Amino acid sequence: MPGFLSVMVLSALLFTGTFLSQTNAEPIPKVDESVAQQIRIKAEQGDAEAQNNLGVMYANGEGIARDDKQAAFWFRKAAEQGYAEAQLILGLMYNEGQGDLVKDHSQAVAWFRKAANQGLAMAQYNLGVMYARGEGVAQDNEQAVAWYRKAAEGGEAIAQNNLAAMYANGEGVAQDDKQAAFWYRKAAEQGLPTAQNNLGAMYTKGEGVLQDDKQAVGWFHEAAKQGYAEAQNNLGVMYANGKGVAQDNSQAAFWFRKAANQGEAMAQLNLGRMYFSGIAVRQDRAQAYLWTYLAAAQESENALTALDDLVKSMTPSQIEEGKKLVREWVATHPQTAK
Repeated sequence: MPGFLSVMVLSALLFTGTFLSQTNAEPIPKVDESVAQQIRIKAEQGDAEAQNNLGVMYANGEGIARDDKQAAFWFRKAAEQGYAEAQLILGLMYNEGQGDLVKDHSQAVAWFRKAANQGLAMAQYNLGVMYARGEGVAQDNEQAVAWYRKAAEGGEAIAQNNLAAMYANGEGVAQDDKQAAFWYRKAAEQGLPTAQNNLGAMYTKGEGVLQDDKQAVGWFHEAAKQGYAEAQNNLGVMYANGKGVAQDNSQAAFWFRKAANQGEAMAQLNLGRMYFSGIAVRQDRAQAYLWTYLAAAQESENALTALDDLVKSMTPSQIEEGKKLVREWVATHPQTAK
């Protein structure tokens, strides 16, 4: 299993086109039945804010029994009165097919657009995602960029991250590493781990910023301590190679393990190599098999090659022990194993 960490590279910049399940609205305080009744009375009298709040209460089971169908009913009432937060949530429910709503991307786009046109940043972000994916609307990276920009300028961190990714990849806009770094920094400074990891990657490569391994380590650490697996692997690489930080194989193994247990294939391969060579851990072919197999199962080409080489160096009993470890790991990490 040669070449320990010698061909390891930091992962590519991320495009995070996911929907958030929360809005920009202030959370409703925990309510008792009497407060819930007051909100219901206002909602039934046509107060849009109360209708939205009643929908939130039904969705979260706050002061009332949880009921997704009732949540959708009240969100629609508020949305049809032009209440932007409810329009956003109704769009999210159509996108996921929640409550009694049939999944309908076109309806999701329609409601996102209504809220986006009122300046709601999270709706602008989600509309950008729909354009980027081509769901409910013709795929259009320029429109995705336009809506991400609106949300980014409104301070929405995940939109800032996605706008940066569009600049980094030259999608819907001219490729521009300086603009990518600018927007990643905006999101990173708000604590978004994806952006912190991406900004760290730009510092390692000197893309859009002056190359600076210490800055890279700092941003990887900020994301890693939030549990962001890719940054945990990248931080492990920096410790293993002594870049931007004193070389420390024990710290490398610590961060690789953190990421590997979350299913990060590169970290699993790195941890497998440490067990193969006995670096900062006890040399153990079965453990090496476990982590390399898990990485290979994710169709990592490097891991597939490494697994073939590893198996050639193992005895039949070591292979059986490795397979047993794989079965045990999968049984105790069902979500990650998927």
